[in-house]
Formats: sequence, C-alpha cells, structure tokens
Amino acid sequence: MQCSRCFHVRHGMPRWLAGMLWLVAALAPAVVGAMDAPESLRGAIEQAVDKVRPALVRIHVVETYYREGRELKFEATGSGVVITPEGHVITNHHVAGHAKQLKCTFADKEEIEAELVGTDPLTDIAVIKLKNESGRVFPVAAFGDSNAIKVGDHVLAMGSPMSLAQSVTLGIVSITEMTMPSWIERWGGIEQDGENVGALVRWIGHDAQIFGGNSGGPLVNLQGEIVGINEIKMGLGGAIPGNLAREVAQALITEGKVRRAWMGLEVQPRLKHDDGEAGVLVANIYKDSPAESAGLKSGDLILAVGDTPIDVRFLEQLPDFNRLVSALPIGEAVEIRYARNGREMQTSLITVEREPYQPKEYELKEWGLTVRDISFMLAREMKRKDTDGVLVTSVRPGGPAGDAKPGIQRDDVLVEVGGKPIKSVRALKEVTEEIVRDASSPTPTLTGFERKTDRFVTVVKVGITELQDPGLEVKKAWLPVETQVISRDIAELLGRPEMTGFRITSVYADSTAEKAGLQVGDLILAVDGEKMTASAPEHYEELSAFIRQYRAGTTAELSIRRGEEDLKVPVELVSAPKLAREMKKYRDDNFEFTVRDVTFFDRAKEQWAEEQQGVLVDQVIPGGWAALAQLAASDLILEVDGQPIADVAAMEAVMKAIAEQQPKAVVFKVLRRIRTFFIELEPKWDAK
Repeated sequence: MQCSRCFHVRHGMPRWLAGMLWLVAALAPAVVGAMDAPESLRGAIEQAVDKVRPALVRIHVVETYYREGRELKFEATGSGVVITPEGHVITNHHVAGHAKQLKCTFADKEEIEAELVGTDPLTDIAVIKLKNESGRVFPVAAFGDSNAIKVGDHVLAMGSPMSLAQSVTLGIVSITEMTMPSWIERWGGIEQDGENVGALVRWIGHDAQIFGGNSGGPLVNLQGEIVGINEIKMGLGGAIPGNLAREVAQALITEGKVRRAWMGLEVQPRLKHDDGEAGVLVANIYKDSPAESAGLKSGDLILAVGDTPIDVRFLEQLPDFNRLVSALPIGEAVEIRYARNGREMQTSLITVEREPYQPKEYELKEWGLTVRDISFMLAREMKRKDTDGVLVTSVRPGGPAGDAKPGIQRDDVLVEVGGKPIKSVRALKEVTEEIVRDASSPTPTLTGFERKTDRFVTVVKVGITELQDPGLEVKKAWLPVETQVISRDIAELLGRPEMTGFRITSVYADSTAEKAGLQVGDLILAVDGEKMTASAPEHYEELSAFIRQYRAGTTAELSIRRGEEDLKVPVELVSAPKLAREMKKYRDDNFEFTVRDVTFFDRAKEQWAEEQQGVLVDQVIPGGWAALAQLAASDLILEVDGQPIADVAAMEAVMKAIAEQQPKAVVFKVLRRIRTFFIELEPKWDAK
C-alpha cells in the first residue's frame, strides 16, 4: 500500500501484514502496468490532458511530526490540482494535512507559496490556497460526475510521481466501489490521524500507473474532468470519488473544516445467519452518547434513519450508512426505527457534532514534551470520565519532564501545574508563560499527572536551559606536535626492538617545534633525560602528561632519533591552545543548531589562515529548520544575511535580531571543506 510517503495502517496491524501489503504494492507494476494508448484514443487523451495540465501542481511540503518531545520537520512531495480561480488546490490530507510550509509548482516551473485552508483525515482530503496578493485568476480543472463512471472507462492519472515533473498515465476503471478487504478492516482499515478512511470512502479502483508522489493528483476522464483524487495503491490504484472529494473540499473552503453529525454508535453488516432482510447491526454504543440517551443498545438492528430505510448486508454497504448519518442536521432530532429481539421499536435521537479523533499536537519546549487535548473518543478509549487534562504524546530524553523524579511518560495526562488545574493545552500554555516570564533559569514546579488509575506528583524544572560558558581550563605546557606511540611491532621493523617512545606525525606550522627543527618521522625517546616508556597505543598520554608538568615558556631538551642519527633538540614549550569544550557556544532554539568558536586545532586541521573568521557548527538537530536546509556539523558559517560572522558573540547578536524580525528567509554563507556556498533557511515562525 503506497502513497506520497508511506501510507500508515492502523496501529494494531501486525508487521507481517504490513510487509505483505508493501510486497503487493511493489510487485504491482509487473501485474497491472499502464496501457499503451491506441491511436483512436490519442486525440481524446491530448484534449483531456490540455484541459487539466495548466491547473496541475506539484506540492512541496515541510510537514511536522511529533517524536521524543519535539516537533520534527521533514520534506515531502505530493500532487494537487487547482479547483477555483482564486487558487484553491485539492490534495490528500496525508500530503498537506500536517504542513508547516507549502509551495506549489506548475507545469511551466512557476513556484507559488501556499497555505493550508483545511483538512479532513476521515476522507483524506485537504485544501490549500495559493498566495495571491495580485488577485490573479488561476486556471482550474472542473469536476465531473464520479457516479457516472463505469467499469472499463478510460481514465488518466495525473500528478508528479517521485517528485519528478508532471506525468500522465492511462488505464481503465477496474471497479467503481472498491473497499478494503475484511482481513484489513479487522485491523482497523486505513488510518489517517486515528480516523478510518474506509468508513466513508469507497475508492475508484483503476490500473493507471501511480507511484509515490501521485497522491493528491486527479483521476481524469477523457472529457478532461476530475472524477477522483488518487490516494492509495494496492495492486490497483485507488482514487477517492470526485463527488465526495468536491463536497469535502467545498466545506473546507467555506468553513475550514467538515462538520458531521454523530450518534455515538458503531455498526457492522448483519451477521451471516441473520434471516432478516433489512437493517444494520449495532455493534457498540458509547457511554454518554446520543445513542445511549436514546435507549439504543448493542445488538439492535437499525431499520430506518428518518425516512431512509437501511439495508447493510455487506461490508461494501457500510460507507453509505456512515455518510447518511454524518450528513444529518447537527443538534436536531431524528427518528430511528429499530428491531430488538424481533420486535420493531422507535426512538428519537438528537445528534451532536462529531469531534476529530486526534486533536492538534503541540511542542512545549519548556517542558520537553509534545501534547494534545483529549477528545471525547480518546477519553473513552483511555477510560477517563471526562476530557479534562492534557495528553502527553512524547517526551524528550534528558528534558525537564523526562528528568523529573518520577519522570513523565508518554500517555500520561497532566492535570495540575503549580496548584492550578489543567484542563486543556491552552491552559497549560498560559500557566507555562506565567512560570517562565520573569525566570532567569528553569523553575522547579510541582506537577500532578495521571497514569491509568494512579495519580502522581513530581517536580519539573520548567524552562529552557541556556548554554553555560565553559570557562577556561588551567593552562598547561604543550609541545606543538602530534605523535603516535612506537609500538613493539614498529620498533622491531625499525631494527630496534627495545626502543620505546613516540614518533612525530605532524609539526604545527610557525610553532616553536617547527622553529626548533623538529620533523615528521623524528622519534622522541626521552625528555630532559627521562626515558619515554610507551610501547603500545594505549600509552598515548605519556608524553603529553610529562610535558604538562612544565611551565609554559620553559625549554625542554628532547632526545631524538632521526634516521641513524641521535640528536638533542631544545624546544620551547608553549601554553596549550583551548580545546573545543572550552570554546564559547551558542544554541539557536528556533532553527535548532549549535555553533562554537574556532579552535587552534580546527584551523590546523582544515588549514585555515589565522585571519579566517566564522563559527563552527557543532550540532544540527534532525527535524529542525537548519537540518531541512542541509546545514551540517563541521560547516563554518561565514555570513548571515550578508553580515560577516567573526565569532559566537556576533552570531548570537545576529540570530536574536532575526528572531525579533521573523523574516521569510535567512541566508547563511557556509564553508564546507573546500567549497563555499549559500544555504537558505525558510522558517515558519510561530505567531508572536
């Protein structure tokens, strides 16, 4: 099963099953390859493509996921098509639903930024809108009637597979009402953010070739009309019917979300041994739901909803019932006719608005947590009496919450902070702002949380820990060379098996060692007459430890073996240069990277001139904006937005100014090994 990334299957599915689905998808091209277009079809195909191509876009997405207490950002691509002159683009939820940043590329290579208008995990449909300050009119593709398509009709799958240029593949409609097999449905079906897409969708199955990146692209008939939105591949391609996609897109454009009625029950097809000729079997009634209030029970057969008779004998019929229920007026009474133990009965049920299964997720850096609110359904699954509290979805190792005693864990529910009850993420954010507002360091905060049936308290040091100046180590004497131990094997091959000491591997340029005449290959056998005893690699510290006993500025006499000649070489010892751990650092929490000042050893290793300025990238956190822009550890940052960067102090000042200004893009000039180039970071700033 494939999509623009890797289509997620509900968490209960075992790995062997997911692996088998992947194998089916991987082998599919060999089984149902795209058809060669007959001569008689070419004209119709060209006309259809010409109608849709100007509105077809490749979507580049910076999407967010939440792991290990952090908001992680990754790049992905998918396809979409413009459906309104104002620039609304329809695509899949799994393409754009988690977007932090969006850009669309047309066939003529024009790239336009876009923003998310709304998304619907339950049907895997999302709408984004092209930024349009000039008020231009965009080319659009029109919807056709997906109910009118028949098995055998020719269709075109259009999109940008594998993030390549736009493509078109030809196939036929293989099945007009494709559902997931029962062996997949038993594991929960196809999931998007906890929602079972198959609950409402019956896919149009077709054999036009689609690949990763085609997701969100249109399935087009030979009249050049959209009849589906491509979503999955399971041997056959699967497209969300165009009529359903258009209905959802219109709701997202109008209200930013899809409002659906909910009765609070789950149903299944009638059992095989059931002799009845109508109805759908009630499998589950949720506590405190409209269905429970109306007196419905598990095992009832619903025969009619309002004036609509119900007949669900097969799995393929379930989406019809679910769509009927979701389209009911919200907050209004509906008559339900049902049968219980062979007796027909009637009740009135007042629907409520259906909540998303998984509310939006957030990162709280001050806590080292990612969290979300608790929906009605989540509360029921967690066996909680209400939706109060904040659900922990992941914890950063070594972060404030993770380091507390006891530590907060995934699936814990935060219920109290600093003596204040916490009922929502919003409340938690407000309390957190109060805690850190005037604090100069992380603030120990008494925090109450629940873990299943237990209620704990712990102390969390809430806040972001600033990097500490490492200070300077006590300066010791240093011999400006690099060495290796003369091992027994080396000594034997040199013809002097009894020899111990060190071989010089490098002499630092312009140093007192170079001025004294030391050379690569010299063998240091003694210092001021004290014989060196090192004879194995693990003795590598002996020489430097001996030298550190001297004061900087003093002279030591080295007993040297050079070829067949024994020499006495006096060398002035100097103060040891600062080590990397002694250098001042700056961590940027917006872009998630750390830099430090350059050491003597950095300059020597990279052969940089003494006047070379810049800061060395010490760490780039995966999933951050800097990582997305391909900044890498060991890069030397030379400039930021054209401003030369001499050291960490300059870098910190520039980056703090950028955080205040929040520009659309930040440009780093970088030296990586021997190449200089520019990196463009394009953050999506959180609202001030």
